[in-house]
Amino acid sequence: MSLQQNIGLFNHLTYKGNLKNTRYGWLRLTPAYSVHLVSDLLDIQAEENSIVLDPFCGTGTTALVCAEKGIESHTTDINPFLIWLATTKTRLYTKEEILTFEEVSNLIVNEMIVLNKELAWIPPLHQIEKWWDQDTLLIISYAMRAIKNLENKISQNISDLLKINFCRMVIERANVSFRHQSMSFKKDDSIQQLSLLGILDSETVQSWKQAVLTISKAAYSHINYQPQVILCDARQLKSKLKQNYYTHVITSPPYPNRMSYIRELRPYMYWLGYLENARDAGELDWQSIGGTWGCATSNLTKWKPEKEIQILFDGFEDILNQISQKSFLLSQYVRKYFYDMLEHCREIFSVVKPGGVIYYVVGNSKFYDVILPVESIFASLFESVGFVNVTIRTLRKRTSKKELFEFVVSGNKPI
Repeated sequence: MSLQQNIGLFNHLTYKGNLKNTRYGWLRLTPAYSVHLVSDLLDIQAEENSIVLDPFCGTGTTALVCAEKGIESHTTDINPFLIWLATTKTRLYTKEEILTFEEVSNLIVNEMIVLNKELAWIPPLHQIEKWWDQDTLLIISYAMRAIKNLENKISQNISDLLKINFCRMVIERANVSFRHQSMSFKKDDSIQQLSLLGILDSETVQSWKQAVLTISKAAYSHINYQPQVILCDARQLKSKLKQNYYTHVITSPPYPNRMSYIRELRPYMYWLGYLENARDAGELDWQSIGGTWGCATSNLTKWKPEKEIQILFDGFEDILNQISQKSFLLSQYVRKYFYDMLEHCREIFSVVKPGGVIYYVVGNSKFYDVILPVESIFASLFESVGFVNVTIRTLRKRTSKKELFEFVVSGNKPI
């Protein structure tokens, strides 16, 4: 059976296909790609002594599949929160640690049932009142204070499980919707204020308790090989990784659709202390490929490549000119995205073992009436840095827009 036929067997090639009650479903990140797709590629291609790399870690999907299958893998990301998340999701937990996590979680419930209306510490998240109503914010602020008070008394592993639990509760109780490709605030802002006596049975407390059950159950799942999770810029892989080393690359890089990962991650990153102000968020997004949050947008207007780089794709400049007629900023965004990706492709070629194979899950984009053939440009980038046997396979239709699809672009490094 061909790879295309195998992929066609899976009807859930998005986050929705990732099992809700497993480690894959511990914490939602929009967008995320399917565990089934990664597993399928590994079942077909991985052999003994395979070493897999995912240079765009995200929530650690590739690393977790490899960990469960007993395949050595490394994964990298520029965002320290995603490094923490992937590390926590792919860690081997002992039975004693999981039982302690459950016991401590019950203690935190007692701290969440407050008897006054004074907030504990809350992060300086802009317009935090749009995310949570006052009563919900009250309860989750006490939960975080309880976690911080316990950190010196429990192990790092247990502390991380508590923080995963906290993040899951926070997003479940936030006034947000995931009906679109990115997160948005719900329009219905009708809020019932809790009485002090109602806190015990509040949805927020129940969300915490349910998350404990889900996370505890999934934490027992067996990890056969713990991956290395490395903080690293995808354009500078050689600074942290061995050259001519990886047999497989399976990844899904940020899509060029102006959707910021920082925007999606802000609630978690502020509560856990990875962000302290909007400027830091914008700077991190600017350092990321495809980032457009805060100062990243303003920086685009004056951005110029440090050196002359040519994207060897016929019609690339024409596409940029067409987009520029409607928006110079968007044309700059597309140009920088692929300049950054070309630097990344050069780094990937250097760390892949001769004979190794790469798989990139990418989606095309549309700016106004201009279709951006992302999959074809990626194929061109791969060929320009030295990969051979480059192919493009269509995976699925992505949205209600008939022109938008998701693809797997693959290739080999010559022996």
